[in-house]
Amino acid sequence: MPERTQSEQSQTDAKLAAVKKRAGRSAVIGAIFLMATSAIGPGFITQTATFTATMGAAFAFAILISVLVDIAVQLNIWRMITSSGKRAGELANAAIPFSGHVIAILVVIGGLAFNIGNIAGGGLGLNALLGIDAKWGGLLTGALAIIIFLIKKAGKVMDVVLVVLGVGMIVMIVIVAIMSQPPIGDALRQTFVPDELNFATITTIVGGTVGGYITYSGAHRYLDSGHAGPEHAGPVMRAAANGILVTGIMRYVLFLAILGVVASGVSLDLSSQAANPAGQAFGVVLGEAGLRIFGAIFWAAAISSVIGAAYTSATFLSTFHKRFRGGWSLQWATVGFIVVSLIIYLLIGTAPAAILIFVGGFNGLILPIGLSVFMYIGWFRRDLLGTRKYPLWLLIAGTLVTLLTWYMGIVSVGPIFAFLGIGG
Repeated sequence: MPERTQSEQSQTDAKLAAVKKRAGRSAVIGAIFLMATSAIGPGFITQTATFTATMGAAFAFAILISVLVDIAVQLNIWRMITSSGKRAGELANAAIPFSGHVIAILVVIGGLAFNIGNIAGGGLGLNALLGIDAKWGGLLTGALAIIIFLIKKAGKVMDVVLVVLGVGMIVMIVIVAIMSQPPIGDALRQTFVPDELNFATITTIVGGTVGGYITYSGAHRYLDSGHAGPEHAGPVMRAAANGILVTGIMRYVLFLAILGVVASGVSLDLSSQAANPAGQAFGVVLGEAGLRIFGAIFWAAAISSVIGAAYTSATFLSTFHKRFRGGWSLQWATVGFIVVSLIIYLLIGTAPAAILIFVGGFNGLILPIGLSVFMYIGWFRRDLLGTRKYPLWLLIAGTLVTLLTWYMGIVSVGPIFAFLGIGG
């Protein structure tokens, strides 16, 4: 009898281990796609269309820089947060008192700006897909995001939604890239030797892909999976690298899709109140059907980015109070974040496309602040990471990128605020 009981217990333990493994794998996949779809949101799509229209193949260099910055930023942030077992704000506070509060405030402000743009992007997407007014489209997008968070076990729903939408985005953009027949040779040349260099453009695209909340989104989601501690450094690095690979390929493929349209001589509308340059490009390639396809892609990018921005920004509230580490407090904070973003979007009159471009630049400006704190941790406070071992090449890369983002931010402040008619 005891032997049977022991056998049954072993089977039960094995089943629990299998369930835990599947749940962990689901959370890891969700973390990868949360980072990937956040980095390829409506802001990046609109920025890519706008800057490709104005710079042509030279914009490929900005794509390359954004990917290199992404590698240095995400690998460092993912590794430090998961090794320490602390969210970004708490880890920063442990290293430099109150620095976590500063980062949290900046991320929440940047996340709010991002989310206003994401909701605006949802409005543009539904306008292209269904023909409804962009304001009503934004309202529907925000409402659906709220419903997702009010569903019981919203975390699992979020993981599934992000994976499905992410795969759908990849497939549809690849189709358009093939049909637009871009000048690949010229694009490859200017990826490394651009005919034009614009730091405001690079700062904006970097901010739109790895700035603000995006810097921490995947790492926080991975941390919530329970895989914390320095012993998980290997899987963490692989997960981050996979996320970067997905985003890097998607950025370049989307650029090629728009470049094919621009190179054919089509002039995209970049400045009117109803401007939707990416949608116009898709319409040129595939006609009315292409515009509808674009609407689906854009809306998918928007709703997933609304989820990512709201969730990650809400996780930073734990810097101020421990109740926001999880559970209903975090869910309601996320819902409240979406509601505030939605109200501001409905009240402002700025064209959605202009908002989407500006928020990337704004988050590019605040990126080096948080990154500087984490580089300090990597060099001088490794005791907070649970291990004295940390890759030297990763610290050097992160430090160089930190200096680069500071420089780009300083020289780009005026042009970035000029996107909204502020400064010059």
